[in-house]
Amino acid sequence: MTKCVIFDFDGTLSDSLQVFIKAYNNFAEQEGYNKVDPEDLDDLKRMSIPERCRHLNFPMRNIPFAAPKLYRYVRESRETLPLFPGIKQMLDELNSRGIHIAIISSNASDIIKNCLELNGINYVHDILSSKYIFSKDKLIKKLLKQYDYTAEDAFYAGDEQRDIDASKKSGLRAVWTSWGYDDESLINGPDLKAATPDDIVDFASRG
Repeated sequence: MTKCVIFDFDGTLSDSLQVFIKAYNNFAEQEGYNKVDPEDLDDLKRMSIPERCRHLNFPMRNIPFAAPKLYRYVRESRETLPLFPGIKQMLDELNSRGIHIAIISSNASDIIKNCLELNGINYVHDILSSKYIFSKDKLIKKLLKQYDYTAEDAFYAGDEQRDIDASKKSGLRAVWTSWGYDDESLINGPDLKAATPDDIVDFASRG
């Protein structure tokens, strides 16, 4: 049986896209980058991260520089990050079954904690923030080692191809959440394509 489910946050648990578009467009206006046009969202979902950066005239090397400014905007705007429908029920069910829930995200841990608290979720204690968007595998391995989990004990659920890549680098099973950012055309190699949060509960039960 699965002992631990590790989640990405944005696009997996939280429907935070609109909040971060506001944050990015505020940043882009200050720094001279192209803004995100809402009419381009469907096209952007079908682009890889390098392609998105080129579309926005935004150098990938500046992502670590930009991220803290986006998080500061979110904090100062006091906008709440909503959960996707069914997410709280899914987390409650996993917790009731004694499954360890952890979050590894590129988002700031305090923003994640605030969202969980506002939604009455007080049982997720392992929230790890990855400074670099392509280094989640290092934090996954750190978490597995901390709790002496084997690769068979856990899986990682995320909405982007980079989440699946991080899972595979860590030796974990990967679940792609279809309600998030990346279009299915970008997705390669997940062990499960989850259509609903309930699919994750079922997958954990089978594991």
